[in-house]
Amino acid sequence: RSLMPPDAVARVLDHVRARLSLAPDVEITLEANPGTIERGRFAEYRAAGITRVSLGAQTFQPAQLAALGRIHSADETRIAAQELHAAGLDNFNLDLMVALPGQDEAAALADVREALALQPAHLSHYQLTLEPGTVFGGRPPDNLPAHDQAADMQERCHVLLAEAGFQRYETSAFARPGRRCRHNLNYWQFGDYLGIGAGAHGKLSFPHRIVRQVRWREPARYMQEALAGSAVSNQHEVGRADLPFEFMVNQLRLAEGFEPAR
Repeated sequence: RSLMPPDAVARVLDHVRARLSLAPDVEITLEANPGTIERGRFAEYRAAGITRVSLGAQTFQPAQLAALGRIHSADETRIAAQELHAAGLDNFNLDLMVALPGQDEAAALADVREALALQPAHLSHYQLTLEPGTVFGGRPPDNLPAHDQAADMQERCHVLLAEAGFQRYETSAFARPGRRCRHNLNYWQFGDYLGIGAGAHGKLSFPHRIVRQVRWREPARYMQEALAGSAVSNQHEVGRADLPFEFMVNQLRLAEGFEPAR
């Protein structure tokens, strides 16, 4: 994440390369909030080894950014995109929400047009969800678009993205040719991934079992336990009866589906 300065990212990647063989065209994504990036930093991140960036734009409407509790402005998103292009990091994603409080179809389409004007390589376009434990989960806004209205808004936005050359390859993911997110594709194709760092999740496959792991979430506790040799706070083996559901819930997010033999 962009909370880590470029030199820290470079040190982490140096240690990774010392232990793992990375492909020459490895995809290394940095997640960034537009309001937290200092001017000129994207060039430094690229020099550190970052090859892809994901910006949490969410919307370009000031009132809706405020309603979502976002600390950045629409102008900061525009400036961040300009700096990404200037740094040679054209392979970047914009996160964009739809069906926001008080949003109508015209505003949703305007957001997509604003995003397209910044020339991203990838766009994540997803509906606002009311997650338990969040402010909206406890007190849902009373001006959210109705379900049918939200579905119509999404459909119109997807048409606009297709006309701009973006292919919908997953439920909420749209990419220009050759710019699909490899990291997320690995999740959806039920691949393995190693979680490193406080709160990280991992999935590891062995010949006769699949294990899911979670690292300690609180950073100080994570560092303490990691130094003691037990960074994993808990792990469980995915039961055979649960495997079909776990496979399907990921694989069926993809527009291309899967091979029946799998």
